[in-house]
Amino acid sequence: MATASPEVADSQACCSSSVDSVAAMAAVVRSGLSRSPKQLPPWLFYDEAGSLLFEDITALPEYYLTRTERALLEKHAGEMIAAAAEGHRLKVAELGAGSADKTRTLLAAALARQGEVEYQPIDVSVTALELARERIEQELPGVFVSPQVADYTQGMEFEACDEDECRLVLSIGSSIGNFSRGEAEELLSRLGSALQPGDSLLLGVDLAPSQDGKSKSALIAAYDDAQGVTAQFNKNLLVRLNRELDADFDLQKFEHQIRWNEEHSRIEMHLNSLCEQAVHIGALQTTVSFAEGETIHTENSCKYRSGEVEEMLNAAGFEATRRWSDADGWFAVYLAKRL
Repeated sequence: MATASPEVADSQACCSSSVDSVAAMAAVVRSGLSRSPKQLPPWLFYDEAGSLLFEDITALPEYYLTRTERALLEKHAGEMIAAAAEGHRLKVAELGAGSADKTRTLLAAALARQGEVEYQPIDVSVTALELARERIEQELPGVFVSPQVADYTQGMEFEACDEDECRLVLSIGSSIGNFSRGEAEELLSRLGSALQPGDSLLLGVDLAPSQDGKSKSALIAAYDDAQGVTAQFNKNLLVRLNRELDADFDLQKFEHQIRWNEEHSRIEMHLNSLCEQAVHIGALQTTVSFAEGETIHTENSCKYRSGEVEEMLNAAGFEATRRWSDADGWFAVYLAKRL
């Protein structure tokens, strides 16, 4: 808002040079729709229309994640940058940067501290990266933007820092929640392997419902808004398959569906087939059958319980050194050092 379960395995079929290729898309769609239950990786959401719809989602009244995290960054950006730098100049990279809307607060703090900043946003969406570059270069002269179109789940490589520099990698927006616990640890371990001791990770995570805090109903509403924007975002995946793979999904025969999975502490997003139907996908030269009530699982969003983030970071070779959270305990941002 994917996994060495099916979603990450599929997303790893995409590399930086082929994220948008029809061949890569065809491979993951064939694999995902052949499974039982059916599932597709969430990177398929982010064509141009999907990227813009997600920007709309972040402004919805129900979608507390963005505004809560933004408030934390605006309040504590100077502390976060100083704690990451520890007397060094910072280079900043961002995984799944999107339009980098919240990131500008951190870049402004880094700019105020050191005068110039190198920023490397990484994302599968060309549209989002171009929007990010234009905004940042206009609003923050002195920030040098080097966008990278890539699927960071496949692997990460960073240029070595100079002796007086260190790197801060941002994973904000709770994107780590799209992975299961084990898969998140694996991703963080790969990130750790690409970093040097003393480099840092700033990690935003959404917190699990609790008796004295966030309710399950508020959580579900964040992914099933009254205006139907998230439903449109979910169904846009089918629009993309119709356009790029010559499929004939009838959007009226699918509904947006949200589930809370208590066992795995996660929101699940599905596309539910409203009737028995067959969908032809021309690029695959195949027809996919759906039973009434059968779904395509399109995304997970894990919510973290007390202590889980620290354990996950430790297992991946990081130490959580700072934590910032809102007064109601809905969202948290962690600073972790590479050991």
